[in-house]
Amino acid sequence: MRAQLIIATDDRDYAEHLSNAMAANHSDALDVCVCSAAEHLPWVLEGRRFDIAMLGASMITGVDLQSISLPLLLWSENESTAGNLQEHKKIRKYQRVSAMVGQALELFAKSQGNERGPDSKRANVTAVWSPVGGVGKTSAALAYSKGKASEGKQVLYLDLEPFSSVRAYFAETGRSISTIFEMLETGEGNVKTLIRSIRQKDSGSEIAYFCRPENYDDMNILSAEGLAELVEACRESADELVIDMSCQCDERTQKVFDLADRVLLVTDSSGTARIKYAQFASQHNVFEHIKAKAAIVANKGAVVVNPLVTEVIHLPYVQSDEASIYKALSSVSI
Repeated sequence: MRAQLIIATDDRDYAEHLSNAMAANHSDALDVCVCSAAEHLPWVLEGRRFDIAMLGASMITGVDLQSISLPLLLWSENESTAGNLQEHKKIRKYQRVSAMVGQALELFAKSQGNERGPDSKRANVTAVWSPVGGVGKTSAALAYSKGKASEGKQVLYLDLEPFSSVRAYFAETGRSISTIFEMLETGEGNVKTLIRSIRQKDSGSEIAYFCRPENYDDMNILSAEGLAELVEACRESADELVIDMSCQCDERTQKVFDLADRVLLVTDSSGTARIKYAQFASQHNVFEHIKAKAAIVANKGAVVVNPLVTEVIHLPYVQSDEASIYKALSSVSI
C-alpha cells in the first residue's frame, strides 16, 4: 500500500518539481498531493488523512497536524529554525529527490507499528541455491532477474549470501540491508515501509536490490523467523522476488524453500558439484519436499544424469569474468 504524502510550500516551482519527480520514480511507494497556498492547507487537511507531510516554514505553523502521521519541516541551511520550528522533525530541501523519499519513508517506517494486515502478497518467489560454491549461482540468479525485468515485471533481488556479491554488479549508494535486520530484531517499526525506503534500483537492468550488510555477523544473526518476515514483506513490493541463497542447507534455507514458488538448483560439470548434488538428493529429506517445484540449472556445459526433477535448463558455456557471464546470460530464458 502506498504512503499518502502532501508537499505544502509556497515555493510553487519546487513543489511541482518534487511532485513530478516522485510521480515519475516513486509512484509505487507514494501517492503525492501538493498544496502551495497556505489558506487552502487547513481545508485539505480536514478532508484527507496523510501519512507524511513535507511542510515549508510558512505552512507548518498555525495548522492542525493531527491528521498527519509524520509531519516534516522542509528546510535549507539558509533558513532559521528558531522558536516553535525547532520542535519539528526536519527534511532538507534541494537534495536528491530519491534521498528525500528514502529518508521520509524510513522515518515513517520507524514511527509505525508492524501490524500484519490481510495477505496482500504480490511477488512470485524464486529461490536460487546450490550445495557447492563457484557454480555460477549468483550469475544465474541475476540473469533470471534481468529476464523477468525485461518482461516489464517489478523485480526485487535479495542476496542472502554471508559475503555479498552486490557491489560487483550494482552501485551501492543507499542504506545497508542491516537497517532492516535491526528493525526485525527489535520488532519496532514497519518493515514493509522500510523496504520501500532503502531498496535501490539499477538503471540499466531495472532490478531493485539492497545494499550489502554492514558486516558479516549481521547476516548470520538473522533468524529463520526473521528471514520469513523479511521475505513476506519483500513480496508486497514486487512482482518477482529472486532470492540468492548461501550454499548451506540449514533452518533458514529450508524456510526459504518453504516460502518459494520455484527453486532453481544450479550446478556445473565439476566432480565436486556432482558428488554434493547426489548427496543432497539421496540423503537429505529437504529434496523430497522441493523437487516438485525445482528445476536444475546446468551451467558451464554440465551434463545432468538422472536429475530426479522434471525440468533441466542448460546454460551456455561462457569462459569469462562474472560480470560478462551475467550479461551473456541475461538474454537466456530460464
